[in-house]
Amino acid sequence: MYGFKKLIKRIAIYFLLVLAAFLLQTCVFPLLKFFYAAPNLLLIVTFSYGFIYGSLTGMICGIFAGFLMDVFYYEPFGMFILIFCYSGFFSGLFQNQLKNDSIVFPLILCVLNELFYNAAVMFYRLFNLGHADVAYSIKNVVLPELFFTLLITILAYRILLHTNRKLDKIDDVRGQNVA
Repeated sequence: MYGFKKLIKRIAIYFLLVLAAFLLQTCVFPLLKFFYAAPNLLLIVTFSYGFIYGSLTGMICGIFAGFLMDVFYYEPFGMFILIFCYSGFFSGLFQNQLKNDSIVFPLILCVLNELFYNAAVMFYRLFNLGHADVAYSIKNVVLPELFFTLLITILAYRILLHTNRKLDKIDDVRGQNVA
């Protein structure tokens, strides 16, 4: 019984964290004039949880993040769910192979996931809408967003890792007290 409560609590935490990232990404960062592009916080949360806890958790976060993007943006419903789900799954493949204390591999994951995200969106726009200025998009959208996402990842990944280790310890202590 305790395991089910822990699972529900974790899923609620993932949802609230994704919701907070979505609100910051869409409502706060666009108001900051010194940012040329908003960092992709939803992608950071998705690949970070995938890398820390595995593919299933990354996919759960990806579903929440993609759903919010699909509901609030004018793209075909399900496109962002797929993109974020794949990012969470891909990042989770490296959970057991690499130490998650280092910041180097999360930065590599950030670059790979950001490039995948932008390539998928440009691919859709190019083939569905019939046009996409790839050079302009890379110069004025992809590179600035990648830079700011990398910058925020340095701080956000550490915060997520530290917070989740604290939550894991709290859950372990509660589990020992229940038994």
